[in-house]
Amino acid sequence: MDKLIEAINTTHNPSVVGLDPTDQVVPAQLIDSFHEEVADQVDDPAEIPAMQRAVAYFEFNRAIIDAIAGIVPAVKPQIAMYEALGPAGIDTYEMTCEYAQSQGLYVLGDIKRGDIGSTAAAYARHLGGLNAQDDDALDLWHEDAVTVNPYLGTDGITPFVDAAKTADKDLFVLVRTSNPSSKEIQELELADGTRLYEHVADLVEQWGAETLGASGYTRVGAVVGATHPEQGKLLRERMPHTFFLVPGYGAQGGTAQDVAGMFDANGSGAIVNSSRGIIGAWRKNGGYDESMSADDALALVATSARDAAIAMRDDLEAALA
Repeated sequence: MDKLIEAINTTHNPSVVGLDPTDQVVPAQLIDSFHEEVADQVDDPAEIPAMQRAVAYFEFNRAIIDAIAGIVPAVKPQIAMYEALGPAGIDTYEMTCEYAQSQGLYVLGDIKRGDIGSTAAAYARHLGGLNAQDDDALDLWHEDAVTVNPYLGTDGITPFVDAAKTADKDLFVLVRTSNPSSKEIQELELADGTRLYEHVADLVEQWGAETLGASGYTRVGAVVGATHPEQGKLLRERMPHTFFLVPGYGAQGGTAQDVAGMFDANGSGAIVNSSRGIIGAWRKNGGYDESMSADDALALVATSARDAAIAMRDDLEAALA
C-alpha cells in the first residue's frame, strides 16, 4: 500500500471518490447531447442508447477527475456501471482508469471478483495484464488495485496476491461490508465463538503477511464498512498490518466520527470512499436547471464535486484531529 499511502500523504486527504455513473447522477442533457454524434457512427439504431451513455459517462468522469485531481488521492470506478452498457461501457471503464492515472490519481478498480484456479488467474490479470511475467507487460485495465470476494477461500485469493506482487499493485478483500443484510452471513458465529467476518479478517492478515511494505501495511487490504464503527475499531486492532477501504460514508449514513476508529494511531491505515455524495453533489447545490446546456451542466457537476470533495476532506481531518 506504499503508493496509496504516499498519495494520501501528498494530498493530506484519506478519501477516495467512487466513479459510479448512472442516469440518476449524470445530467440528462449531457446524455442527450451525444445522440446525433453516436447515431452517425452506428449501423444499428438499437446500439445508440448504450453508446450514447458510454460517451456521456466518460465526459462526466473526466470532468470530475479534472475537478478533484490534487484534492483527493484516488478514485474507485465500479465496473458494474460500465459492464451494464456492454462493450462500449467496458471501453469507458478502461479509458476512465487510464485518464485518472494520467492525472496522478491512484485507481482502485471495484470489480469484486472471486473464483478459483485458471479463472481466478484470469481475473487477476486486472492487476497483472498480459504477459504479466515480462517487463513489458501490457496493462490493459490501468488499475492500481482491485476488490476481491473471499468466499472461495485461499484458492480464490492467491492468484490476486501473486499478480499484485509481480505488478507492484494491491487488492482489497471484502471483510465487513456496509450493506444492512451483510449480517446474515458475516456475523454468523463459528464453533470457537468468533464471528465469520473476524475469521476472514484473520485470513486477510495471513494472506498479506509476505508482502509487508515500508509503510507497515501489506498489499492485501480489507473492505470495512463505515456503518459498523465499533466492529471497525476492533478490526483495526485485530488487523494491524491491513489497510482499510471504508465504504458507507455519506449517502449510506456513515460519518467521519464513525470511521475515525478505523485509522491507526498515526492517522493512517484507511481510506474512506464517497460516491454519490461527490459525483451527485450537483443535484443538491441549487444551481441546476433542466433548461441549461450540457456544457453548463457539466461545469456544475465539476464545481459541485470539487466543493464536496473538499468538504469531505475537511470533515475527515477534523474527526481524525
